[in-house]
Amino acid sequence: MIRHLIRAVAVAASAVGAHAGAAEQVDLELVLLADASGSIDDSEIRFQRQGYAAAITHPEILGAIAQGYDQRIAVTYVEWGGVSSQEVVVPWTIVDGPEAAAAFAGALLAEPRRAFGRNAIGNAIAVAQGLIESNDISGARKVIDVSADSANNWGGTSIPEARQAALAADVVINGLAILCRACSGRPNAYDLEAAFAERIIGGPASFVIRADGDQRFAEAVRRKLLLEIAGTRPALEPGIRLAASDGARRRGR
Repeated sequence: MIRHLIRAVAVAASAVGAHAGAAEQVDLELVLLADASGSIDDSEIRFQRQGYAAAITHPEILGAIAQGYDQRIAVTYVEWGGVSSQEVVVPWTIVDGPEAAAAFAGALLAEPRRAFGRNAIGNAIAVAQGLIESNDISGARKVIDVSADSANNWGGTSIPEARQAALAADVVINGLAILCRACSGRPNAYDLEAAFAERIIGGPASFVIRADGDQRFAEAVRRKLLLEIAGTRPALEPGIRLAASDGARRRGR
């Protein structure tokens, strides 16, 4: 099932980008998978987008990009909801300085919401892998970043199947666990950060970072991007956990 889904995404993306030339070299290919499921209302969609727009244009992020070998990264922003609802909000964009970052941020804030439905994280990860495998970009590292306010999966590709396929393709999966009450809610039945660490994230230097307040949401997004651009294993600091499969079940609180 997952192979068919990835192949379908790759075929569609190839048709759109058939005119492209040689692959663009970048330090990082990054898919930002943002939660747009039923628990996220329109104001929260905008809140999340504003956090990412502020982060991508921040001097710290631009400075980190400039430190890379190629001094550029490729980013796409995808909102996901139900099994058949994964929508590319901003297509693959090469960010190599303030102008490109501002263009990405502007496009992100201008687009309407299109994704809805009950959580289908497995399908979202599979679609993200398809976007990576079908683009005309060659990145030294490839990362899928999943943001969500729960770790449930209602139908479609299972999370373990999608996760394993991505890791087998040398794609790292990181996470942003959204706990802030103003932009979503904390699940009452389980520890969301632990669920991310055990079920979703994986690969070298993978991590999940907690966002637990209005102001801290933007800070968490910026911190997450800095870690992903650097590509180094984060320390076990408050709000960060490493993948359980990496032997890091300790909690960063």
